[in-house]
Amino acid sequence: MSGKEERDVAMPEPEKLNKGRAFWLTMIAVTMSLFLSALDLTGVATALPTITADLNGGDNFVWVGSAFALSSTAVLPLSGGLADIFGRRPIMLISIAFFAIGSALAGAAQSMNMLIAARAIQGVGGGGIINLTEIITSDLVPLAERGIYQGMLGLTWSFASGIGPPIGGSLAEKASWRWLFYLNLPLTGIAFFLVLFFLRVRTPPGSMREKLRRVDWTGNAIVVVGTTMAVIGLTWAGIKYPWGSGRVLGLLISGLFLIGVFVVYEAKVPVEPTIPWEVVNNRTSISGFASTFVHGITSISIIYYLPVFFQACLGASPIRSGVDMLATALVVAPFALVCGAMVQIMKKYRPANATGWLLTIIGFGLLTLLKATSNIGQWVGYQLVAAAGTGMIFAGTVFPILAPLPVSRTAAALAFFAFMRAFAQTWGITISATILQNELKKKLPEAFLAQFPQGTEIAYAAIPQIGNLPEPLRSEVRAAFASSMAVIWKTMIGIAGLGVLTLFGLKEVEMKMFTDDAFGLTEAQKQRKHDEEATITGSNSGITTPKEKADAPRHESRLEATLGEASEGLHI
Repeated sequence: MSGKEERDVAMPEPEKLNKGRAFWLTMIAVTMSLFLSALDLTGVATALPTITADLNGGDNFVWVGSAFALSSTAVLPLSGGLADIFGRRPIMLISIAFFAIGSALAGAAQSMNMLIAARAIQGVGGGGIINLTEIITSDLVPLAERGIYQGMLGLTWSFASGIGPPIGGSLAEKASWRWLFYLNLPLTGIAFFLVLFFLRVRTPPGSMREKLRRVDWTGNAIVVVGTTMAVIGLTWAGIKYPWGSGRVLGLLISGLFLIGVFVVYEAKVPVEPTIPWEVVNNRTSISGFASTFVHGITSISIIYYLPVFFQACLGASPIRSGVDMLATALVVAPFALVCGAMVQIMKKYRPANATGWLLTIIGFGLLTLLKATSNIGQWVGYQLVAAAGTGMIFAGTVFPILAPLPVSRTAAALAFFAFMRAFAQTWGITISATILQNELKKKLPEAFLAQFPQGTEIAYAAIPQIGNLPEPLRSEVRAAFASSMAVIWKTMIGIAGLGVLTLFGLKEVEMKMFTDDAFGLTEAQKQRKHDEEATITGSNSGITTPKEKADAPRHESRLEATLGEASEGLHI
């Protein structure tokens, strides 16, 4: 028998999940939760200048985004481990509750410090929501069929990203920025209800005490402390303190060292690690994680700093800058869908990722051409190309990460995937903020620059004043902003080039056609048991229906392929 024939026997066509009512209700619950998190993340960016001015927090502006990023990043590995131990639904409900509490506190904030603390609480919930969305989708849909569903998640994210900036801008300009956070409360109520009643997936057995003993508390403490130190160092770098200062270098080096210790600890010590060594010990998965990290840096620079260009250079209001961002937000989703379709049809993931990085580099190259005098055709058209590449990579890196791994490692791999993206976004915000700060110091007119004390985030402190400046000073300030923004986009071209290099580490691995039975739909579990019992009853009575005759080879080969891994008993 040839090797190909042996593989055909060992890896038969699997039984596909019937995507009935329970499946689609679960997907609705998951996508609603993702919509909630994306709406908040993108809506805050356009309202930041107004928030900063209202709370007199020019020197602490960056923490509004960084506090959310810090807490969401730090909790990601833990949320994946807890989802494996306690089940998907309880952790998703807890995440939504944290997000609601943080939103209420942020809306009621009376100072910048209170807002920053509230955003940290929000981040715990937001990080858990994003991570559990990916994990639950992986539980329900095999990797080989997941292209379209990854695109659906991208579509949800893009729709929220599309309406988030206009909502944030309009609330900041016409009502109060506080309603940007209060708006989350009814939405969290809907998401909580949907998850509570419609997310009917299996929960692992065991008592609460047994499950608590299984949690890798030491490993998670190491990564939380390390991530916190690194993110604080990144937040201070280039704005509050120079990159070469002892405070910044001490925090960065210590934080990155602890993250390295976490990786070694996970490989050597815990019986049930949060991030098993198996997740990061193959070339293809490592390259996928590296590509995810690079994409996190480049994508967040567009989300955070294109609104700065619109408000500073084109004189757009918060509402108008949100509308101007639609060219990005509404293109990301279709191209995420295109990426998923490419992978599903071609059964390969390298072409889609290569196309995404090529478009990203071309898009950033075009963005460097933007001036304060650019017309609408230019800034819309340039956005479209950059957004197309961003959308494709958004959906594309998960396939090489998961393809070489057993399905039992999906939650851990996706937790690390989300961690890498969130941690990279902190780097992206910091790199872009540092470039903009340093370039504005060099290019803004001295008389205008002198009014901002040391340690102030110049961009967000200056934007509210630009419209009231006399000519020619106003045009000079806008030209300085446009020139400074171009340096950000040039830097992102080089960083996106690193994404191209990750393609050489990708190996095309056949994507699996089955999911982890331990966390599937409860309704599907009952249906499978019913089918198995009916098949066995028919076999014992000597009567075989046409359907049973057709299904029998699949059941037998499925048993052979999964023997020793099944999470529930089979009647043999």
